[in-house]
Amino acid sequence: MGASLMQDRDLNQYRPSLSNTSRHLPCGHKLCDVHSVCKGSKDPCPYAVQYSSANTSSSGYVFEDKLHLTSNGKHAEQNSVQASIILGCGRKQTGEYLRGAGPDGVLGLGPGNISVPSLLAKAGLIQNSFSICFEENESGRIIFGDQGHVTQHSTPFLPIDGKFNAYIVGVESFCVGSLCLKETRFQALIDSGSSFTFLPNEVYQKVVIEFDKQVNATSIVLQNSWEYCYNASSQELISIPPLNLAFSRNQTYLIQNPIFIDPASQEQEYTIFCLPVSPSDDDYAAIGQNFLMGYRMVFDRENLRFSWSRWNCQDRASFSSPYSVGSPNPLPVDQQQSFPNAHGIPPAIAGHTSPKPSAATPELITSRHSLVSLLLICHLWLWLFC
Repeated sequence: MGASLMQDRDLNQYRPSLSNTSRHLPCGHKLCDVHSVCKGSKDPCPYAVQYSSANTSSSGYVFEDKLHLTSNGKHAEQNSVQASIILGCGRKQTGEYLRGAGPDGVLGLGPGNISVPSLLAKAGLIQNSFSICFEENESGRIIFGDQGHVTQHSTPFLPIDGKFNAYIVGVESFCVGSLCLKETRFQALIDSGSSFTFLPNEVYQKVVIEFDKQVNATSIVLQNSWEYCYNASSQELISIPPLNLAFSRNQTYLIQNPIFIDPASQEQEYTIFCLPVSPSDDDYAAIGQNFLMGYRMVFDRENLRFSWSRWNCQDRASFSSPYSVGSPNPLPVDQQQSFPNAHGIPPAIAGHTSPKPSAATPELITSRHSLVSLLLICHLWLWLFC
């Protein structure tokens, strides 16, 4: 399935009654988690989800249906693959759903047993791994079964209470410019469904203060926006300090799009931009899409590691082998950022499950960081490695 990126498109509503492969998941099924609210084992399995975004929820019934994917392996002919998946069909939506969030649904990619990669791996269709590549022009790809590139960087996933229930990694320090800040070690949720990034309060304060010291631009105050915003000439934009996440074993992750540029100001003499990071009351961070762009990110659930390599997400041929040799877009020696042309995340991108955003999160952020999920699928191409 795919989407045209530069034009509006009609979105068809999913109706189980119009699908000849759809069926209710019965309450007696092992994947129905709410047996206690069912009257009988043959009744339709219900679901109800309350999101961390204010007053946002979804409820309905669970269905089983077929997902059509394109096989794109090096030694496989390109054809359609049908896979059985579990999905929720919403009957009642509240909050951000009613304001345009997730117009064509959300796609679960987590470690849980009913997420799409879990079901595909259990069916023997793929390796228990997948990759996501967010391009800077707001498009991207998902490759199910992809275990990445031979030259990729990696860091292990960390368990929560002894279980790998989320994609958590350990960040050793947050680096601004050439300075890696002291006492900025934290755990982070790699959250592909979050539009923007949230940092623990103490880490946030250290990062934004150091960024403000190094940035060569005039500080301004904007209503309903992030805390640190600036007015800069085009020359000043080039002087923005790079941001890096430092992991164990000297693995570093350069953030390709560290700023959010106000599109309305780009035709003017001065450009308004913000550091699109918010504080969180939780002890761990949520690394959102704005910090994930420009990389082939591999969620290797089989080997319990998160990997990344600089990539041209539009080059379909570069994804033809799960573990190919030679990068089509290797990191340059100086790891130059691409922020002079930075753009915002599409406003209909889904928000994050946890950590929860601060209660003081500005309206502009919450409108873009719209609702909890794992991934919005409307701007992505999906493939399957066989």
